[in-house]
Amino acid sequence: MLSANCSSRAVRVSFAAAILGLLAGCAGSPSRTVSADGEAFDLAGLDEQRASVVMAALSQVGTPYVYGGSDPGQGLDCSGLTQFAHAAAGVSIPRISTQQRAAARPVRHRPAPGDLVFFRTGPSQYHVGVMVDGDRFVHASSSKHRVRLSSLSRPYWQARYLGAGTYL
Repeated sequence: MLSANCSSRAVRVSFAAAILGLLAGCAGSPSRTVSADGEAFDLAGLDEQRASVVMAALSQVGTPYVYGGSDPGQGLDCSGLTQFAHAAAGVSIPRISTQQRAAARPVRHRPAPGDLVFFRTGPSQYHVGVMVDGDRFVHASSSKHRVRLSSLSRPYWQARYLGAGTYL
């Protein structure tokens, strides 16, 4: 006859094995769906670096816009956001949007998630954002005073679009 101690140990071992099996299954297939601004983004088809850049950028939606800001969750400007998002994926990029554009590898096709999109918003003003899907990008908007999602297909952005670049 098994003692209560042996029986209890067998149950604990079985339970631990079941938990480890579940955790291994979760580790092998992490969720690649991210929500931001009331929308869900499926990142399942992206490589790890692109997914990390997009997730980091989306994590800042709602963060206040601060000129020269580079403090995630507290205040970011457009190039502070893109630098933070790339750093989250282990990629170092310049701090200023014009330098980011100059150093990036040009994208000749439609920009992919994780690529940077560049705009000229005034005579000597430039803007940058991170693509999250085939049309939307995350950027720190001075006009809305927060990090937000916008559509590349909107006339305002189309008229100011300079091109795209990538570090991925």
